[in-house]
Amino acid sequence: MLDTLYNGFAGLVGTLNDLMYSYVLIILLLAAGVYFTIRTAGVQVRLLGESVRVVSEKSGDTKAVSAFEALMVSTASRVGTGNIVGVATALAAGGPGALLWMMVAALFGMATQYAEGYLAVRYRRRQGGKWLGGPFCYIEQGLGWRWLAVTFAVVGAAVGLLGVGTVAQVNSITTAVEGFFDPLKRSVAMTAGGNAVTWAAVIAGGLTVLFSAMVLLGGADRISRVCSLVVPLMSAVYVLCSVLILVRCRAQIPAALRLIAVSAFSPRAAVGAAGGLTMRRILRMGIGRGVFTNEAGLGSTPIAAACSSNEDPVRQGLVTMTGTFLDTIVICSLTGLCLVVTGAWCAPGLAGFRITEQAWRTALPWPAGLSSFLLLACLVFFAFSTIIGWNFYGEQCLRYLTGGSQRAQRLYRWCYLAALCTAPLLSVKAAWELADILNACMALPNLTALLLLWRQVVEGSRRPAGKT
Repeated sequence: MLDTLYNGFAGLVGTLNDLMYSYVLIILLLAAGVYFTIRTAGVQVRLLGESVRVVSEKSGDTKAVSAFEALMVSTASRVGTGNIVGVATALAAGGPGALLWMMVAALFGMATQYAEGYLAVRYRRRQGGKWLGGPFCYIEQGLGWRWLAVTFAVVGAAVGLLGVGTVAQVNSITTAVEGFFDPLKRSVAMTAGGNAVTWAAVIAGGLTVLFSAMVLLGGADRISRVCSLVVPLMSAVYVLCSVLILVRCRAQIPAALRLIAVSAFSPRAAVGAAGGLTMRRILRMGIGRGVFTNEAGLGSTPIAAACSSNEDPVRQGLVTMTGTFLDTIVICSLTGLCLVVTGAWCAPGLAGFRITEQAWRTALPWPAGLSSFLLLACLVFFAFSTIIGWNFYGEQCLRYLTGGSQRAQRLYRWCYLAALCTAPLLSVKAAWELADILNACMALPNLTALLLLWRQVVEGSRRPAGKT
């Protein structure tokens, strides 16, 4: 009975995911990025150096969230399992060409992120002595459409509970941990969709909930402090290992780059390893996974941007777009290139975490077991930071909906922790498809507001950062 219900739910999720990620959403996401790139005269390229300088500045208000801390909270939600599992899934299902479209989506997405950060600060407001802002504020105050603002806030809180923040992250952690510590799949009595739930998955899920509770129950201040510590450290370890793989496989890099470029426009280029590819699938996997990891146009990152001590919308816009550069242009491109140069992207019988693990096991200069453990540690920290980052987003949406009710926020945290417990019961495929559906439901109202408020964004981009 349980297997039948699970399979029915997984099938429904897959069908809805196919409907959501039609050409309409893909075109809308790219169109927003291209439009803001043109209107801001290529702000993501023209002012990239300035954005790095702004991020490094210290806040004069020691009690407020600094620009760096706001960036780390937003980066925490982006630098997650999407950088390991999401990229691997995209290449396995869409071929190497999906990586190029992921980079294209990120490049144009940086302009979209600039617009989101700009509007977040321009339309934010004080509530209970703290800043509150994001799409729900600039939709309500900029457009006067409270019904759409409420819709976004409701969906945003749901995404944290059922999508990016919980299901995809914990599912990836437990799948990776059980493969490392329990390869024989010693199961408990419960099953989901015919797949045994192992003791390793139960223990990993329990520890994830425990450590998440230790951070989340401490409130927003503790979340920002933990993210500011964990995100730079875990990113540095992951980048260094990825660079080492590319150095050791440098002879394969030219051929890998050619394969990526050709496969992006010709499905037949990768058909030997991924039969049945179409341009629609390549675009969907590249852009869809790109949106999942960099969140450009999704509407989540401006929620963190609004809490920054930055008073200048332009400066905060620059800070916000820096996160997309670090997350996708740097980290995801390194992951994808490592998978292609090692051939792991088309290794038979592998999926998700196992694909990236194969690249690390075969290309790093130390024992394969150590490589697997290092990657597992990176994934756990990536996912953990995403979990706590998305709880912050969900609580901010709830603050807007309830007028800052502390009781509602505490209840949300407990519901969030409860949702973490259910994640291991879903398959990797169902978990990611559910996250994609909820992402799309967030993106549509946010993109609508961004495109209708383009004049305010363009007006602000015409002056240097810091000039009022």
